[in-house]
Amino acid sequence: MHQTTYLSRGKLIPRTGPTDDVVSAISSTEKYSPTTLGTVPHLDEKTALEVLDSAVEAYDRGKGLWPIMKVADRIACMEKFVKRMELQREAVVKLLMWEIGKNLPDSEKEFDRTVEYIYDTIDDYKQLDRDSAKFHKRDGVYAHIRRSPLGVVLCLGPYNYPLNETFALLIPALIMGNTAIFKPAKHGVLLITPLMEAFRDCFPEGVINVVFGRGREVAAPIMKSGKIDVLALIGNSTSAIALQDQHPYKNRLRLILGLEAKNPAVILPDADLEQATDECINGALSFNGQRCTALKIIYVHESVADAFNKLFAEKVDALKFGNPWDDGAKLTPLPEPGKPAYIRELIDDAAEKGAKILNKKGGAITENYIWPAVLYPVSEDMRVYREEQFGPVVPVKTFSNIRGLLDEVADSNYGQQVSLFGTDEKKPGPLIDTLVNLVCRVNLNSSCQRGPDVYPFTGRKDSAVGTLSVHDALRSFSIRTFVASKDNEHNNEILRNLLKSRGSNFVSTDYLL
Repeated sequence: MHQTTYLSRGKLIPRTGPTDDVVSAISSTEKYSPTTLGTVPHLDEKTALEVLDSAVEAYDRGKGLWPIMKVADRIACMEKFVKRMELQREAVVKLLMWEIGKNLPDSEKEFDRTVEYIYDTIDDYKQLDRDSAKFHKRDGVYAHIRRSPLGVVLCLGPYNYPLNETFALLIPALIMGNTAIFKPAKHGVLLITPLMEAFRDCFPEGVINVVFGRGREVAAPIMKSGKIDVLALIGNSTSAIALQDQHPYKNRLRLILGLEAKNPAVILPDADLEQATDECINGALSFNGQRCTALKIIYVHESVADAFNKLFAEKVDALKFGNPWDDGAKLTPLPEPGKPAYIRELIDDAAEKGAKILNKKGGAITENYIWPAVLYPVSEDMRVYREEQFGPVVPVKTFSNIRGLLDEVADSNYGQQVSLFGTDEKKPGPLIDTLVNLVCRVNLNSSCQRGPDVYPFTGRKDSAVGTLSVHDALRSFSIRTFVASKDNEHNNEILRNLLKSRGSNFVSTDYLL
């Protein structure tokens, strides 16, 4: 598949010149060899700035067609897009498997969940508009309060959820009236190809623009221009900070960021070890641990450590490795070529400092995979304790008292979620009361996760800026604005005429069904 165009000014513009190969870690031959899936354009700074102008002109400092369009009309564009998107399910799912190695059930789930997210966003936006279709009065002043767009958005998604998490940024940004420049992640880039025509056909000229290439060559110059109002990024903090630093007017730049996490699981002495083990395996190794919500360290009480470790190591070794479409495959090839070597570095560092690999297969390495290693006991001087591994290695550390455990969670640079396992209903209460002040979601006897998407998704400290959920994302990509009017006959007559004539898209009490 060769993506030969980029999207700007409502047109798929042919790109002649350098291209980047899209290579899969999955081998299509018996002897291992990466598979070249196709190519995408390698755009340069000049082209990137031309695409930026497309988005800037479409927003037109708030005067453009899209930001002042009726809510119902923007919703109609989004409904048209999602219906076109649904027709591409098979193509996108296939590319998810080949490009990033996500297994078939999870690839199908990612597509279906994204479609559901769009429909939920439309419904929530209708409710938001219905709630705003009224006037408030206080101290003799009428106020008609709605939400307005922020401006031009640069949207950068992650490779691990290149459809779902990217669209969790892009869809609310667009529907609220912003214009956007979207650069797909390095891995999971071709899966945008089946959607390019729908982007072109369903939105007005310049509202959505798609660029390809390296971040430093396209995203950096776009930020340097100072014309970006919102940086929406899910990825790592190094990239986020580098892009922020490029912007000349930092006080004007809004940030919506989903960044790293080091989510812990806490196994209390009274935990159901069978259930805790199953949830921790799912939490730590679903999609090979390549999720910001993955369990990246397990704290187990010293009284049950031996029993937990034995059961956990056995179940890890029982997981099936295979290609994404193989029935029952839980472990699949890693999309990043350097990831197996990096995970091996973490294992070796831990081993040098006293940790042992508890499972027999742990650390076995091939060209495109490294078998999950269960490392124990882990100490604070080990890299795997500090770094977000984002891959198949599971550090396990014991604790003896709750205070020390809470201190470690508090000292972490991250604060997204925690999983708490126990059966005594009297013990979790005080723990929960502290943990909710250290992280943003406490999962009781279940692994960490993002969904359901109607629930808040955010983090403390270095884990996030802003909140993403169906409800919250609409607010993250907009700002409250209102028309104020003193209560006198002249002003009231103007408002009555505006409502009667529908002369303003903003001043409206129309009720969307």
